[in-house]
Amino acid sequence: MKRVAIQGVLGSYHDIAAHQFFENEEIELICCTTFEEIFAKIKEDSNVIGMLAIENTIAGSLLHNYNLLRESGTTIVGEHKLRIKHSFVCLPEDNIENITEVNSHPVALAQCREFLQQFPKVKIVETDDTAGSAQAIKEENLRGHAAICSHYAADLYNMKVLQEGIETNKHNFTRFLVVTDPWKADELRQNNKSNKSNIVFSLPHTEGSLSQVLSIFSFYNISLTKIQSLPIIGREWEYMFYVDVIYSDYLRYKQSIDAVRPLTKELNILGEYAEGKSKI
Repeated sequence: MKRVAIQGVLGSYHDIAAHQFFENEEIELICCTTFEEIFAKIKEDSNVIGMLAIENTIAGSLLHNYNLLRESGTTIVGEHKLRIKHSFVCLPEDNIENITEVNSHPVALAQCREFLQQFPKVKIVETDDTAGSAQAIKEENLRGHAAICSHYAADLYNMKVLQEGIETNKHNFTRFLVVTDPWKADELRQNNKSNKSNIVFSLPHTEGSLSQVLSIFSFYNISLTKIQSLPIIGREWEYMFYVDVIYSDYLRYKQSIDAVRPLTKELNILGEYAEGKSKI
């Protein structure tokens, strides 16, 4: 059985992503309040696997998680792309006419803003978790409260689904990374094959330093799917660059890394893994 640390409670989108990624495998979820706690669990027990959201097609990148990943020393062994479908749920005794308050994570609320505009008198309250909102309404018997969460969470906490698919943009996907202790990476990396890598590095504060690096990747036919820069605290106007690359030839990819390394500072490969497919 695999032990997987996630952020959120049972029924969260992290829960769904973990079960889909480890499909047909028995897993035990370790529910964490924060992303920091996920990495703490891995540090306490090297057998624990972490699963954390890193990017949403609407809300953008979870910038804090990039720093946590780099500082943790863990290795990325996989990714999963989950279609986010929000449901409007309440207690079985309630109906849409008597809803006075809506609870959910601020990102979920923002993603359903157009739906919520039809209820101008309803109070909107931000919480820490989508599924946790449904759990709290159920356990505390909060009449007149609704939650925005997954249909899975509604079923789990015996809530009534008032409406499904309330997200404004139907092309709403979240990308999750699967991370582990480096010593466990080889046995967890699916099929021991990779075509994607996450790299982080800093650059000297000189003209054209980034373009030189990008030119080398282009020369080796390495596709860059994402570049995220974050400031280095305490070093004014210096940045860490987090780069996602996709390759079809592992040798050419390694040659490109060797070629860019002399031009960078603190280059580190955060993980090599098989690109995740979008799960509808």
